[in-house]
Amino acid sequence: MIKAAYLRVYVPGEGSDDEEKQSEPRLREVSEYGLMSESLNDGVLVTTWNDVRYICPRNPRLRLLEGLLGFRNAYPGLTAELLIPEEVAERAAVELGALRDREPDVKSHILSSPWHVPLRWFSAFDPDERIVVERNGSSDVLYRTTVAQADGRLTRALVILQNAGFQDAVLDQVQELHNWVESFDGTDLLELDYGGVAELFSDGALALDETAADIQASLFALEAGNLDEASDHYGKAAARWAHAQSLTYMN
Repeated sequence: MIKAAYLRVYVPGEGSDDEEKQSEPRLREVSEYGLMSESLNDGVLVTTWNDVRYICPRNPRLRLLEGLLGFRNAYPGLTAELLIPEEVAERAAVELGALRDREPDVKSHILSSPWHVPLRWFSAFDPDERIVVERNGSSDVLYRTTVAQADGRLTRALVILQNAGFQDAVLDQVQELHNWVESFDGTDLLELDYGGVAELFSDGALALDETAADIQASLFALEAGNLDEASDHYGKAAARWAHAQSLTYMN
């Protein structure tokens, strides 16, 4: 089973604990587009943060279609055709268009990443927002903040990277993340969840994982013009995730 990390936006609202349990990912559903790691039934994830109850709409069909087309577009030419045949992509595009015609305001509240957490995700969080939790007898890591705070940090990260002369390939990925985050209300909750990816690390390694601190320190150093210090901090974060990220390409 593919292990994935998640970036979720929760909105204030009501939901039952039953909805939360029914929405736990599991390898159990086959669609016309392949094997899915979670149910395709609509539902919500539910959590409580700072004494406020939040819900995260799952929109699994929307995420399936967007993910399939995004994955194919990431591999142009013959590789894309081998991974996802053109007729499958065209069918998915038609269905996605029809879905958006029916629900013009619909958008995904969940981003997922197989086998690793993209380092750019950490730029939305402060190191002090890190939480280590126990799930099913093992450790997991969460970061939680408001959308407004995340929006401000991503805006700052973009300015720093632009001023440092980073290429468009790097800037575009951070800009895409920023565009997604700022499309939500500032009072919403943004959560980074290591999810199944946490299982690739020992409990001790998770307890000592300070990736967000390294990413923020790298950005501060870049802003100050200290390229060696920025490279050192980023290198520590990249090395910490090198093994997990390598599994993405192996699969």
